Amino acid sequence: MADPRAVSITLSDSDRATLTNWIRRRSTAQGLAMRARIVLACAEPGATNLAVAAKLGVSNLTVGKWRRRFADQGVAGLVDAPRPGAPRTLLDEQIERVVSTTLETLPKGATHWSTRRLAAELGMSQTAVSRIWRAFALAPHRSETFKLSTDPQFVDKVRDIVGLYLNPPDRALVLCVDEKPSIQALEDTAPAIPMRPGQLERHTHDYIRHGTTDLFAALDIKAGTVIGEVHRRHRSLEFRHFLATVEQATPPELELHLVLGNSSIHKTPLVHRWLVRHPRVQLHFTPTSASWLNLVECWFSLLTARQLRRGRFCSTRALEYAIRAYIAEHNAHAKPFVWTRTADEILASVASFCKRISNSHH
Repeated sequence: MADPRAVSITLSDSDRATLTNWIRRRSTAQGLAMRARIVLACAEPGATNLAVAAKLGVSNLTVGKWRRRFADQGVAGLVDAPRPGAPRTLLDEQIERVVSTTLETLPKGATHWSTRRLAAELGMSQTAVSRIWRAFALAPHRSETFKLSTDPQFVDKVRDIVGLYLNPPDRALVLCVDEKPSIQALEDTAPAIPMRPGQLERHTHDYIRHGTTDLFAALDIKAGTVIGEVHRRHRSLEFRHFLATVEQATPPELELHLVLGNSSIHKTPLVHRWLVRHPRVQLHFTPTSASWLNLVECWFSLLTARQLRRGRFCSTRALEYAIRAYIAEHNAHAKPFVWTRTADEILASVASFCKRISNSHH
């Protein structure tokens, strides 16, 4: 039985094409796409509001509302009308002045603008300045550092190391090797106050220093496991001992490709003589000032965040025990470290950055 309150809908070819395009287009808002589906379903012969509502999973009132709206106003009636709100108070000239002042000038006696100082300078409210800064992603109170490698073999080394990450040789292990020197064994001068609801964990601002230790680590990027060794000193002798540990801990039938930095202890005659006696071990050096290419640095950051930064140790031995315990726990639940960017993408990004700063006196 036909619904006596259902408005008859007849679609033209252009209206049908518009509604169909709204449904298929990914960028269409979900609400508008559903209204288009309702109208197309209501245009079918004998379609009732109740049947369309059951088919599309909406209420009967929703179907009736948009059916009548389309019958009265056509396709334009399905689009949301502008919502009422307060009139705009900031002029384009004011916005441009805030942005240009922030980017091109400095306040007297300071290194950067604050919202209050800039608002007072321009005769505006602090809230308005804050809104403009957020809209244009301006944050004068924050800064970051950068370092560009001047290694003449930068391109070749990037391609070499990224090639190892993305396409490792057959029957070979790729290990990222580095040292984390001078890890401090720190102890609070008073017991820490534990965390409780509404209060963070608290430590004394001063501490007792019980000495330092050095960590040598080799990360297997495919397995995610780490070979670690702690030493009290940081010399080529300790590094050669660690190389021997790595060589003994890996399958002898596999080649070893070690990615490491340009530390002086990696290039001494002692290390060279050891490499001659162990030809399956090959070293790949990162470019100067480009330690970010070494994936073991990511693992070091995890170690620091999860164990060292808030850890308190009554002795160097306790610190070394905690490091070994973290390595064992990490290896028990290891996951691969996946490198995703190609060498061409990295070099293109570096080139783009160099172009941006080429006129900034660098």
